[in-house]
Amino acid sequence: MHKTGLLGLCVPAWNSVRMASSGMTRRDPLANKVALVTASTDGIGFAIARRLAQDGAHVVVSSRKQQNVDQAVATLQGEGLSVTGTVCHVGKAEDRERLVATAVKLHGGIDILVSNAAVNPFFGSLMDITEEVWDKLWMDKEKEERMKETLQIRRLGEPEDCAGIVSFLCSEDASYITGETVVVGGGTPSRL
Repeated sequence: MHKTGLLGLCVPAWNSVRMASSGMTRRDPLANKVALVTASTDGIGFAIARRLAQDGAHVVVSSRKQQNVDQAVATLQGEGLSVTGTVCHVGKAEDRERLVATAVKLHGGIDILVSNAAVNPFFGSLMDITEEVWDKLWMDKEKEERMKETLQIRRLGEPEDCAGIVSFLCSEDASYITGETVVVGGGTPSRL
């Protein structure tokens, strides 16, 4: 009788890691999925919407202003991505209902919902404040350099830094992950 031992059990997992790290991953991990992303016409939300669409999802973007929706949709469709959009103020129940109804009407359902509004209806207001603070930080290179030195990091995060992990967590590759907190912090101390 042949004993595989612990190493024998790890070979399939190691092969999977090796394939992923060598670029031999499967394409379009979110193919034929419908993703609804709120607050997705700028910043992190926009980066997430773009990445989900690049990974094969049909994405519905939203914002409180029609001009922002139109601009985001035009940009992403210009990149050949499957994106539609609608106006939605996530703090208003009727807007959230219309957003979901739009996604269902256009695509027959929703597979992925990326929204803090489901947990906190005041997210839209918090996001505006956060983006305003970040905009001021990015305009002040001296503050940025001090922050990088204090945190001992080479650069501050970009919206795209969050997009990959969101796409991964929405894919089947993450189907066995439950109840985890994933910190996208560039190594900064961020644990509670």
